[in-house]
Amino acid sequence: MPALRTVPAPDVPEFSGWRASAACSGLPPAVVFARRVADAEPALRACARCPVLRQCEESVAPATSWFDGVSAGRLWRNGRPVAVEGRR
Repeated sequence: MPALRTVPAPDVPEFSGWRASAACSGLPPAVVFARRVADAEPALRACARCPVLRQCEESVAPATSWFDGVSAGRLWRNGRPVAVEGRR
């Protein structure tokens, strides 16, 4: 698998504040909003070093928003955490 290239976050309001500090801020949306573990792995690795996990979970509210993707160190599908072997 080729290495994923990170892209700088656009200079728009949605990427200011805590989002600008998120370890995943430069990852492609297809990785952050992946539904499969293999596709989401780069985002999950980013979460392991992310300084804003709490803000991410509070803002995204994955359990109440039927979120699909990676938020706060977990992969979510339809607002439920997906079991990922070797992770919480």
